[in-house]
Amino acid sequence: MAKKKILNKKSIDFLEKYLNNAAPTGYEWDGQKLWMEYLKPYVDTFITDTYGTAVGVINPEADYKVVIEGHADEISWYVNYISDNGLIYVIRNGGSDHQIAPSKIVDIHTKKGIVKGVFGWPAIHTRSRAKEEPPKLDNIFIDIGAKDKDEVEKLGVHVGCVITYPDEFHILNKDKFVCRALDNRMGGFMIAEVARLLHENKKKLPFGLYITNSVQEEIGLRGAEMITQTIKPNVAIVTDVTHDTTTPMINKKKEGHLELGKGPVVAYAPAVQQKLRDLITETSEVKKIPFQRSALSRATGTDTDAFAYSNGGVASALISLPLRYMHTTVEMVHRDDVENVIRMIYETLLQIKKGDTFSYFE
Repeated sequence: MAKKKILNKKSIDFLEKYLNNAAPTGYEWDGQKLWMEYLKPYVDTFITDTYGTAVGVINPEADYKVVIEGHADEISWYVNYISDNGLIYVIRNGGSDHQIAPSKIVDIHTKKGIVKGVFGWPAIHTRSRAKEEPPKLDNIFIDIGAKDKDEVEKLGVHVGCVITYPDEFHILNKDKFVCRALDNRMGGFMIAEVARLLHENKKKLPFGLYITNSVQEEIGLRGAEMITQTIKPNVAIVTDVTHDTTTPMINKKKEGHLELGKGPVVAYAPAVQQKLRDLITETSEVKKIPFQRSALSRATGTDTDAFAYSNGGVASALISLPLRYMHTTVEMVHRDDVENVIRMIYETLLQIKKGDTFSYFE
């Protein structure tokens, strides 16, 4: 018999609203407020910090603390230079891809509100066929329809304004979620759904659960680095996205074989504590939750690293959601994988006992 679907209409409505809201690195607070509003019925209290990380807490009085974590920010651009003829040049805020920029519509965030613009590009008729110049960080530019620099500045645009893409959520072929910023607002969404399931199924945990939506992952895991010092957890289960490697131009010998619809990806890496990882995989096998494996050299490149190496060492694991077209405006995930990440975290939490050290020496 097929498993009951986890996501309901309320879940999907929240996901759409949450994804469609812009939350670039350093400017996550509006998205965090939406997330906290959704999570509020399922937690006892909240913690927030100076830079905008939000944490919903169940059993805040407990000494033993378990974190489940995703990150809230999305890649974006900064206004870096405005030319005399009113064209805007940019620098990255996170890992924004310059190759997808030409012909994209953008939102420039100013104190006067959103100013619309486009990443312009020379027409094909005017480009040299003998020496085609590709998009590069120093030649892409934004046109907001202003005649000169003064007109740009009168609209409220100045150096340092943040720029996002307005592409919104939609569903392809019934079960593929597509949007910008699935990396990694899907993580915040999935851990919120874990909290919902715990509440609806009336599960009582023998520890404090810290549902953590960190900021500033895209520029160096900074939000997780800060909040782990505040929480001082005993255990951290981090969720992020990873690459579906079945699309063209990806080398499986280098990236491994990972595929949409085949289940969450469990990471193998030095930062991943082996006993905690084994608890996750063994629980998934018992509960018949499909999963894939990925080997990561040195760092995971996710908030797992920030948690694992904090506070004298925190038992940490990484569960990733397979995703196509990372750091583009058409990131894609499979609904079944989303539900199975939620199941995997939920079922693993029910197996963790108060005081578990996950020590190799016991």
